[in-house]
Amino acid sequence: MAEKNSVSQNHGGNSTGTVKVIGIGPGNDEYMTPQAREAILEADRVVGYLTYLDLIKDLIADKETVGTAMMQEVDRCQQAIDLALEGYKVVVVSSGDPGIYGMAGLVMELANKVDAGRRPEVEIIPGLSAVNVAASVLGAPLMHDFAVISLSDLMTPWELIKKRADLCAEGDMVIALYNPRSKKRVTHLDEVRELVLKHRDPKTPVGIVQKAGRKGQHIVISDLEHFTKEEVDMQTLVIIGNSQTYVENGRMITPRGYKL
Repeated sequence: MAEKNSVSQNHGGNSTGTVKVIGIGPGNDEYMTPQAREAILEADRVVGYLTYLDLIKDLIADKETVGTAMMQEVDRCQQAIDLALEGYKVVVVSSGDPGIYGMAGLVMELANKVDAGRRPEVEIIPGLSAVNVAASVLGAPLMHDFAVISLSDLMTPWELIKKRADLCAEGDMVIALYNPRSKKRVTHLDEVRELVLKHRDPKTPVGIVQKAGRKGQHIVISDLEHFTKEEVDMQTLVIIGNSQTYVENGRMITPRGYKL
């Protein structure tokens, strides 16, 4: 896979290229949509976080790529816009769905800074989110209203994250937690647990899925009282049930309310 951070030649004369922001799903081929795959195959340039590019290395073996590390999202997306302005068909890769904690919004914001006459067309191609895959392997925990909250406070104040978690718990919503624990954030998950415990029974089912939809996938079903003792990292998704969620035959179920 060739990694390039600049392009010297103009691919499309004075014409403006396009940017497609795609979701590749959790990482395994079977979770990528045909639309996303086709966008990659048609692209002149593929832009993405190095880890995500590695997940699709077989698809982009003959492509020129722009790969950057974590925390370089703005630079990465700006390079995608710049390449499109040079006339290239550009794909920006997100894991999961690009509109759920992905690059869709950032690419659109940067594109909107370009004069209307030169602005590249931006298309968002959806993908299968980790929360969908995690829910499917746990059973059916998202059958009723739910909220998705990231516990990463790099761009969102921790107090605001806690407020959101508290209000969702009070509203009896199923809560899916992205980025639940890292080497630097060792207490955030415990703090959220305490907030939810104010509103829910300690025996409320909690599903823990590591590497959802990827090689090494690992599943644990615990409860609100004990789940923070399980192995949880940045590649883990946690789903906390609502007051009606139960476990039967090893699967989580949140009733929708149908009369049986």
